[in-house]
Amino acid sequence: MNAFDNFLFGLYPYICLTVFFLGSLIRFDREQYTWKSDSSELLKRGQLRWGSNLFHIGVLFLFFGHFFGMLTPHFVYESFIGAGAKQLVAMVSGGIAGLLGFIGVTLLLHRRLTEPRIRATSKTSDIMLLVLLWLQLVLGLATIPLSAQHLDGGMMLRLAEWAQRIVTFRSGAPELLAGAGWIFKTHMALGMSIFLIFPFTRLVHVWSGFGTVAYLARPYQVVRSRRLNVPSGQNQPRRPGAGV
Repeated sequence: MNAFDNFLFGLYPYICLTVFFLGSLIRFDREQYTWKSDSSELLKRGQLRWGSNLFHIGVLFLFFGHFFGMLTPHFVYESFIGAGAKQLVAMVSGGIAGLLGFIGVTLLLHRRLTEPRIRATSKTSDIMLLVLLWLQLVLGLATIPLSAQHLDGGMMLRLAEWAQRIVTFRSGAPELLAGAGWIFKTHMALGMSIFLIFPFTRLVHVWSGFGTVAYLARPYQVVRSRRLNVPSGQNQPRRPGAGV
């Protein structure tokens, strides 16, 4: 491992996570009026319904799949599913979800670039974000043929161990990626970079999406109308200037 790899897979993850959490907190505290998805549905629906639904279904499945798949220690599931079988399940399910997300983000990017009114109201960050997500999904799909060349699950276990060492602040994480291909490394680096730019883009609305889960535990809000008991035929005295 050279110095660049040690930085990219040893130090860079902590930089990205720090900016991700602190940046999101600062933006929520200082710029709440920008905390939104900036939907362009009112300008033109067009491909929005299909693109948005396919993209969100695919990406949410991939996010939780990566989160639990990489951060769950091997001993938790090894008694009922082997590493090779787990990798095969991840390849099939991740491939389907990745394809859905790829089609969705392609529709969204095409819509944003070709519709004049949407293009005119789009920020540079909106377009670049879709481009980065498109590239990330392409790289993710490109890892499937490489994974098919070693179905024993060895590389998957090394990638998972890298992620677990990073989040538990253990040393030796970069060395685990010494034999990983450049597509895997590029996919991981771009994924970390998306976390880095997260607080500065419309992606912050994802926090609100997860925050809505708290409503499941909230008690119902009881609203009662307030009525004044005024005898019929009588007028209430009014102060001078009241009701102005």
